[in-house]
Amino acid sequence: MAEESGAAGTKVATLEPRDDLRLTRHHSRIGGAHVPYTATAGTMVLREESFGQGDQADRAEGLKPRAQVFVVSYVRDDVADSASRPVTFCFNGGPGSSSVWLHLGMLGPRRVDMGPEGLGETLTPQLVDNEHSLLDLTDLVFIDPVSTGYSRALKGEKPKEFHGFKKDIESVGEVIRLWCTKNGRWTSPKYLAGESYGTTRAAGLAGHLQERHGLYLSGLLLISSVLDFSTLLFGPGNDLPPAVYLPTYAATAHYHGKLDDELQGLPLRELLDRVETFVRERYWPALFQGASLPEGERRALADQVARFSGLSSEFVEANDLRVEIFRFTKELLRGERRTVGRLDSRYTGIDRDAGGEHFEYDPAYAAFQGTYTAALNHYLRSDLDYSSDLPYEIIADLWQTWSYKEFENRYVNVGETLRKAMSINPQLRVHVASGYFDLATPHFATDYTFAHLGLDPTLRENLEFSYYEAGHMMYVHRQSLAELKERLARFLLAAAD
Repeated sequence: MAEESGAAGTKVATLEPRDDLRLTRHHSRIGGAHVPYTATAGTMVLREESFGQGDQADRAEGLKPRAQVFVVSYVRDDVADSASRPVTFCFNGGPGSSSVWLHLGMLGPRRVDMGPEGLGETLTPQLVDNEHSLLDLTDLVFIDPVSTGYSRALKGEKPKEFHGFKKDIESVGEVIRLWCTKNGRWTSPKYLAGESYGTTRAAGLAGHLQERHGLYLSGLLLISSVLDFSTLLFGPGNDLPPAVYLPTYAATAHYHGKLDDELQGLPLRELLDRVETFVRERYWPALFQGASLPEGERRALADQVARFSGLSSEFVEANDLRVEIFRFTKELLRGERRTVGRLDSRYTGIDRDAGGEHFEYDPAYAAFQGTYTAALNHYLRSDLDYSSDLPYEIIADLWQTWSYKEFENRYVNVGETLRKAMSINPQLRVHVASGYFDLATPHFATDYTFAHLGLDPTLRENLEFSYYEAGHMMYVHRQSLAELKERLARFLLAAAD
């Protein structure tokens, strides 16, 4: 118990923050097997070493409470030796996103059903048993970083101190260390599953956990990856994004029927092979030439980019052969007064102004947000017996102010961290999953990143890749979810051999 100064200088006793966890027992049919499990939902207190700074009870041990982090874990019950059972720590990205998407979309024992194609748009969520959960093979721990979900900095602490590349990795890493310690799981094979910026975090954690805590990972599950931000950030002087985005532009145009008859008749993967070859052999070398590119070649290149992207040659030329993502999402279906989604370009939206430069909103996220938010708030209270009067922050507005001071005057790139972690720990394996209709983290940008990782040839077999005819959240597409589970199951079982 600690003390605070009250009125007229009196001392008022205050309770030290403590873990607040709720345990419930469930069962589900996953992967054809009956799986009994214990779910634990609630907050864990995150403390920081702070010797000699005050007289609080925890500070006597050199530990200062800093934040309460919301965690939901699922542990299979019918396991003889839990200390050797794999455990996977899961989180999404943003920065500023809670873990709801991987939790109720892909990995957890319950999932939001958005229809076979993943295009269902309804305010009444369908929450069903997730027959494709990974809980049959690994225990699962879903972590909401500080200021997301129900996770909050404690009174007297500054939330912004957690809102940055390094501090985020340190705080999530501390949650992982604490969970392993409190649950006796240091000898378990340990995995990280991250989506979007969560893959940036996962690669950073692979290095941090090894070097800070001696906690070596068995593998990473990277969903819709971004390790090198130079592949995504359009701007003068950076010709990489226009090149690596073109295959996804082509996939999107193909889906919406905007290509010529020959290209429209190709299977998607065959079309992408053709576009990716064009990027490597003609488009990227031409962009490298800049203003020195001969005029005739420039016009021919504009025609070919237009043909693959479903845009007009005039539009491509007006954009200096470099079509920025938000101009594409607005332009492709402009004649129909529709936009296409960023997270999933199969989705379409309606703007007030069809003549604008960018869309007003991402129609894919608009479809996901309400459904997942309603499902999560209902599920925590009805199934997991956890309630709070705080708003559950599905996505907090942190990305614009997120600190990347460690990468001042250069692009964020954690590829080198991952390379070093894999070199130090040759047992570390990585599965990379990408969606063909993802305009947030395009599959060809991910391919480029891993092709330039600098990994020693003897370690390249530790990398594996899978691709899906869906978007950023490929798991909303039912067939892709089933295929993804099959691939990840093989990945986990191979590591156990």
